[in-house]
Amino acid sequence: MLTFVVSGALCGFVAGFISFKKGIAYRKQVAEGELGSAEEQAKRILEDAKKDASSKKKEALIEAKDEIHKLRLEADRDIKERRNEANRMERRLQQKEETLDRKLDNFEKKEEILQNKIKTADKKLEEAEVIKTHQMEMLEKISGLTAEQAKNQLLESLDKELVHEKALKISTYEQQIRDEAEDKARQLISLAVSRCAADHVSEATVSVVNLPNDEMKGRIIGREGRNIRTLETFTGVDLIIDDTPEAITLSCFDPVRREIARQALERLIADGRIHPARIEEMVEKARRDVDQTIRSEGERAVMETNVHGIHHELVKLIGRLKYRTSYGQNVLNHSIEVAHLAGMMASELGVDANTARRAGLLHDIGKALNHEIEGSHVEIGVDVCKKYKENPEVIHAIEAHHGDVEPRTVIACIVQAADAISAARPGARRENLENYIKRLEKLEEIADSFEGVERSFAIQAGREIRIMVKPEVIKDDGMILVARQIVQRIENELDYPGQVKVNLIRESRAVDYAK
Repeated sequence: MLTFVVSGALCGFVAGFISFKKGIAYRKQVAEGELGSAEEQAKRILEDAKKDASSKKKEALIEAKDEIHKLRLEADRDIKERRNEANRMERRLQQKEETLDRKLDNFEKKEEILQNKIKTADKKLEEAEVIKTHQMEMLEKISGLTAEQAKNQLLESLDKELVHEKALKISTYEQQIRDEAEDKARQLISLAVSRCAADHVSEATVSVVNLPNDEMKGRIIGREGRNIRTLETFTGVDLIIDDTPEAITLSCFDPVRREIARQALERLIADGRIHPARIEEMVEKARRDVDQTIRSEGERAVMETNVHGIHHELVKLIGRLKYRTSYGQNVLNHSIEVAHLAGMMASELGVDANTARRAGLLHDIGKALNHEIEGSHVEIGVDVCKKYKENPEVIHAIEAHHGDVEPRTVIACIVQAADAISAARPGARRENLENYIKRLEKLEEIADSFEGVERSFAIQAGREIRIMVKPEVIKDDGMILVARQIVQRIENELDYPGQVKVNLIRESRAVDYAK
């Protein structure tokens, strides 16, 4: 059984092996057939590729040849154009070179001609100089004048001809400026003066005390004159007892002392007890009252002018101005008026009215001390205001209000004008007769000192000078210049209130007689 099984298995194995081998042979045949067909197909593809590559190569060569041909044509055309351009440039350069050569030749010819002309001109100039010298010598012989003398004579004649033109221009400019300035000044000053109407009383250096009867004179003199000597000693005032009925005159240059003596004497008269001890008591009481009045007047002036922040010592000095006079004008009233005028003019001009009022009130502060300290009232006022740290602009206005220094601010000019207005009011001041006569004589002396002036007359209290000129010496054109020169001399050499009108008169007269 076992043998049978093994035999069967072996037979099956052999049969399977044979069929496997047949399958392998078949597959090999199929593979060889496929391989042959693949090789054939590969050969076909390779041949087709070679043919395609050959055709593309031919096409590429043809295209490359075409491109090369095109590039060659473009290059030839470009080269040709460049060559043509180079030829054109070369021709232009040749033309320019030829033109430059021609111009250079022309320049050389012109330079040669110019040199010849210069030589000719030099020769002519030399000839002209010789002729000019010869003619000048002949003219000098004929005229009897040298060249310098003839030149001076010509300049003098030209100057005379220009006098008329200068006079006209000066007259025109002065008139124009004067009209404009006068209109503005009149407007400002008239407005300020109309708004500040002040009363003026000319004050003197004497006071009169009325007595109830003439018997009081003896009591005031006292036994052997002891009462009057005591009163004069304590007050520093001279008592003048003369034949004037029921009156005693007090004389003193210092109004403060005179006021103290007046009050003391009036109180003694009212009291009736007049002896040295009582006199001393009344004088001391009057001195205290006057000091109180001085303080009150200073405060009143400060309040009236609306000026604040002034040092209290300056306020006292302002009050002392009540007992100071200048040409008979009360200085305190004058200062208050100047402050008002300066403030109004400053308001109209658009500058600081408070500073203007302050400067106007303090401009004469030096007059409160000018008999105690050396120097002018301007210098004293400047020093006092510097001491009490006043505004520098106010100090400058004080320093410049009499022209001691040149005014640099509008405030200083306003204070100058306000001071002049207040002093020039009719009746505000009186002038010493001797000084008045000297001023008139000086006016006429200045006018007579000019060449061509025949006579001069100071008229209208020295506010006008009328001058007669010689018509053969001063012509119409020269009158304006002479008037201007006289005005400048008056301004530089004289002190005067207001203004002085210079009036020149020139007239020609022809007199003949019929016989």
